Amino acid sequence: MIYRDVVVQNQVGLYARPATFFIQKANEFKASVWVEKDERKVNAKSLLGILSLGISKGTRITIIADGADEEDAVNAMVELINSNFAE
Repeated sequence: MIYRDVVVQNQVGLYARPATFFIQKANEFKASVWVEKDERKVNAKSLLGILSLGISKGTRITIIADGADEEDAVNAMVELINSNFAE
């Protein structure tokens, strides 16, 4: 299991379109991928889970992955967030 903290910097946070991109990226991996905010942890492959966290611009989250390709999963998720979802 590995994890990394990242700050969401895109204008709308993880809502609507960015959340969809986030979930699609998480689904590319076999590893279980989770997002943690304020001690709440949800499945990164679940739209309702992601939206329930209310992640807005400037929010620090933790990306957690556990499985065969966990390192690739965390790196890809952090890279997606750092790219501001190509806004």
